[in-house]
Amino acid sequence: MMDIREVSGHIAVAPQPQPGELADLASRGFTAVICNRPDGEEPGQPSVAEMRAAAEAAGLAFHHIPVSGGNFPAPTVAAFRAVRRGTEGKVLAYCRTGTRSITLETLANPDGLSAAQRLAAAHTAGYDLSALADRLGA
Repeated sequence: MMDIREVSGHIAVAPQPQPGELADLASRGFTAVICNRPDGEEPGQPSVAEMRAAAEAAGLAFHHIPVSGGNFPAPTVAAFRAVRRGTEGKVLAYCRTGTRSITLETLANPDGLSAAQRLAAAHTAGYDLSALADRLGA
């Protein structure tokens, strides 16, 4: 069962789902999926191709915006922001644990929230991003 953590009415994050779990997302109001994992990050991880096929079979848009090594370069943050702003409906972003996905959401700030609001939303979803406070200007 997927551990979906609601961040707002527009975005939720999750640890790695299995391809068969994506079929349920459309019925829950999701319209798009963002994978924030590089392909082949760990043994047994479903491939990006498998996840894309499962998402598309469920009627969901699929975006691959990989992040590795704890680096969140500006073009990656901008790509995440563009997908979030350009998607009607709810987005599910996932990675191994959900931390990279919530970090991208917090850095991208597609909803124009204050640093404090973004850190609070992450905390409510179960992620402590207080280490980002300086980068966010909080």
